[in-house]
Parts: sequence; structure tokens; C-alpha cells
Amino acid sequence: MLSVVNEDGSTPNGSLIDEIVREAARRMLAAALEAEVNTYIAELADQHDDNGRRLVVRNGYHQPRKVTTAAGTIEVKAPRVNAKRIDEATGERKRFSSAILPPWARKSPKVSEVLPLLYLHGLSSGDFVPALEQFLGSSAGLSPATVTRLTAQWQADHTAFNERDLSASDYVYVWADGIHLKIRLEQAKAAVLVLMGVRADGTKELIAMADGYRESSESWANLLRDAARRGMRAPVLAVGDGALGFWNAVNEVFPSTRHQRCWVHKTANVLDSLPKSAQPAAKKALQDIHNAEDREHAAQAITAFAKQYGAKFPKAVKKITADEDELLAFYDFPAEHWIHLRTTNPIESTFATVRLRTKVTKGAGSRAAALAMVFKLVESAQTRWRAVNAPHLVALVRAGARFERGHLVERPDEDLVPTAA
Repeated sequence: MLSVVNEDGSTPNGSLIDEIVREAARRMLAAALEAEVNTYIAELADQHDDNGRRLVVRNGYHQPRKVTTAAGTIEVKAPRVNAKRIDEATGERKRFSSAILPPWARKSPKVSEVLPLLYLHGLSSGDFVPALEQFLGSSAGLSPATVTRLTAQWQADHTAFNERDLSASDYVYVWADGIHLKIRLEQAKAAVLVLMGVRADGTKELIAMADGYRESSESWANLLRDAARRGMRAPVLAVGDGALGFWNAVNEVFPSTRHQRCWVHKTANVLDSLPKSAQPAAKKALQDIHNAEDREHAAQAITAFAKQYGAKFPKAVKKITADEDELLAFYDFPAEHWIHLRTTNPIESTFATVRLRTKVTKGAGSRAAALAMVFKLVESAQTRWRAVNAPHLVALVRAGARFERGHLVERPDEDLVPTAA
């Protein structure tokens, strides 16, 4: 609601035109959030539980919160959704998250986040000012020369990141993946090699990011050797896909580190070797393995999978049986961590956004500039990463605690438990 207008055309909250713009922005955002929720619920209207009740329904509104936008600060009351759907891959409840206004959002994208996005879309520095005027409603006082200096600074930031000391950062778990983005790297088949980790206090952190070949042992070994040279300790567990290059590199640089194969990649690989008619049942059988209550039941599920598909599809079955130890390694760790250790999802989910933002790029210029822009996008996303479940257990894992069926059975010497840095 608009305020009382003074004789000079002002209001208690500023000029009348500013208040009109803010009110219009508030109403437009509210309408967009309502439309987003209504569409989401309508798409899932046919999903019901065993009692015939809908799994996804409206549930009032969240508490109002203030969001800073280009139109000023406005108060938003987002619709609440009660979703009882279960994610087949993880067994966890799938909650609704607004793409327009995520739970953590308190402001529209900062200029520091928007500029890498525009750069990766192929805009030259001279195009930034009009692009920002359309995107944020203001050029934020940025000249092409200022933008050029910023992009040079981002490359310097990326270089400094790749050279920082890692001796004080103890990564207990790591995820690794080679991400293919449509940006201009030097080789057509190049990938961005990404290493993320969990520190002893349970927080997630980007460890390293460089270009290389996803399947190349030497590319991964160079990245890991460099991390080790800068003081990185051997992780207790590494999570990655089936690319032999990474695992060969781990065996060379960190031979004590245990291996966990990503179930999302493995499932896709197995299903690709089966006819489409067999894929739905096979997918369910694979889920029964990695969602089993413990390693013993998971091994039994593998035996059942081999019995059901071994005669007709021996190659598909071998993809599971040959890697059984690496696929079930996560069962030897705290049950609270299983959901984090079964897949490389922490990397995939982060780069899903980056991938969308780089999909239509015309070429981001030099290799160094392209990697620097991706680095800045990931650096921005990193501020919103959550710690793993039961973060206090990570230090016990590093100290050598033993877990059976996901529960602590042997506590290490307290002197060996690292303190959070």
C-alpha cells in the first residue's frame, strides 16, 4: 500500500515514483511466485499416497522477508508448499525450492555475480553497461575500462586460488568430476577438472579447478600432485565416476585414500547397456542396492540383481559386480554421511547452474579468462553450500573411528581427533 503523499510529492519512504516502482515490483514478484507454485502443484496433481491424498499441496505462506532489488528493498511473502514426494535416487523427501526466490535469497544477483555470467555469454566489455542496465536497472557506474580491470582481477584471483597453501585445510572426503562446458578451452575435448572437499568441521569447500582431459590420468595426476605439493593431506575417501584416469591418479598421489564410485554415473552407465523396456525395473533394482539399510543387505541386493539380469545382460551385471567394493564403500562411514558419499551430486548440482549460464556462449575468449569466469561463478555459489549432515562425525572419521551399519562402534583416541580449523 502506498504512503500518504506530502505537498512536495514525497512520501515518508522517499519519492512517490520510487514508492510506486517498489510497490509494482512487490506485486509482480508476488504474482510470479504464486504462478510458479501453482504450476508446480498442477504438474504433480496426479501423485497421491497410499490413502489417496495428494503428495504436493499448498500450505499457506512463509514468514515475510525483505529482499533488496534494483527497485529498492521490498517485503515478500512467498507461498509455502507441503511436498511429501520421495527422491528415488536418495530416498530423501523432495522439497520444493523456488527458482525465482530461493530460501537463502535476500538480494537480487550482485554485480560481481552478474558480470561473469555476461562475460561467458560472449559479451565484450563494451556491451556490459547496456546489458547491466537491462538486467539490474542500472549500469552501477561501470565503464568498459572498469569491467576490463575487473576481469583481469578475476584471473588474478583464480591464479592465487590455485597457488594457495593447503596445509591448514584437512579434507576428509573429496568429490571429483570432469565437467564439460561450452566455453573456449584450448582443446575441443577439454574439461574443467573439479575437486571439492569436506573439511574436518563438516563444511564443503572448492579445493581445485583446472582444465584438462576428463579421462586423462596425467591431467588428474597433475592436479592432485599440485594439491599435495601445496600441503593437501590424503583424503579418507574420494568419490568419483568410473573414469579410470582419476582413480589411477589417486592411487599414485594418495594411495591410502579409499574409493567410492558415484551411483548416479554408475546407474546411467548400466541402464545405457539395457534395452529401454528393461530399464525401469533395473533402475529400481539398482536403487535397492544403494538405498539398502547396510552393506550386508546391499550385497544381497547385488546378488539378486545378478540373478535377475545375468543370463540376458551379463555386461550390465558385470558393471556392478566388478566394482562392488568401490560401490559399497560408503557403508563403512557414518549413516548420516551416506547421502553425501553415494554420488558426486555436490559438484553436479553446483555446475548445473554454471552449465546453464554458459550454454549459449559465443566463446569466452582466452582459456585463462574462461576458467576465471567459471571460477567466479563457483566461488559465488560456494557461499551457499551447506555443511554435511552430522558435521561433528567428520573429525572422528579422520581420526580413524570405526563405523558398522553406519553407527560408531570404536571411538579413536581423543588426541587424534582434529579440531576444526
